Amino acid sequence: MAVHDHPHRRPGWHVPYPRRTGTAPASTGSTTAAAAATTAHVFAGLRLLTGFVFLWAFLDKAFGLGYATPSGKGWIDGGSPTKGFLSGVAAGPMESTFHDWAGAPWADWLFMLGLLGIGLALIAGIGLWPAAIAGTAMMALMWIAEWPPARHLSDGTPSMSTNPFADYHLIYAVVLVALAAAGAGATWGLGGAWTRLSLVGRHPWLR
Repeated sequence: MAVHDHPHRRPGWHVPYPRRTGTAPASTGSTTAAAAATTAHVFAGLRLLTGFVFLWAFLDKAFGLGYATPSGKGWIDGGSPTKGFLSGVAAGPMESTFHDWAGAPWADWLFMLGLLGIGLALIAGIGLWPAAIAGTAMMALMWIAEWPPARHLSDGTPSMSTNPFADYHLIYAVVLVALAAAGAGATWGLGGAWTRLSLVGRHPWLR
């Protein structure tokens, strides 16, 4: 068998040049995946912390753990989770309305079920959109109750408001909506299994 030399091939070492089409996309893809994983973990951590805020508020008000609610003054002891806060409203367009609601059984139940439901949904990573809607409504009512735009209370004393618009109630509402929009329940949560349920598939607003 005769061996024919290739006329255009020169003897010596040949250095292969890397193809741009083979290396750049792989590097870009791995960087994008790493960034996506980091973002998912950041949102998951934010979700768990926010859920603990709501869940702890429920536990403290329900059992009087001695933080915001003194021992023996919890809901199970006959105390009202809404009476102290709503009866102390001293500014805003709904001042008298909140005074009427203070201590009402329906207000106590709605408030406590809201805290519990939002807290559990965030911790578990399921039903983030219902939690965001309920939480935003709750934060809006609490914002109106504190009424940050007021410089003075109804009795003329300074309100001590530090910002006429953006306070922590607004921040919590934005965080709840952001967590739901980002689908933050799949990482460190049951969001993936939740979205695969047939009921959730038929009603995407339950995600």
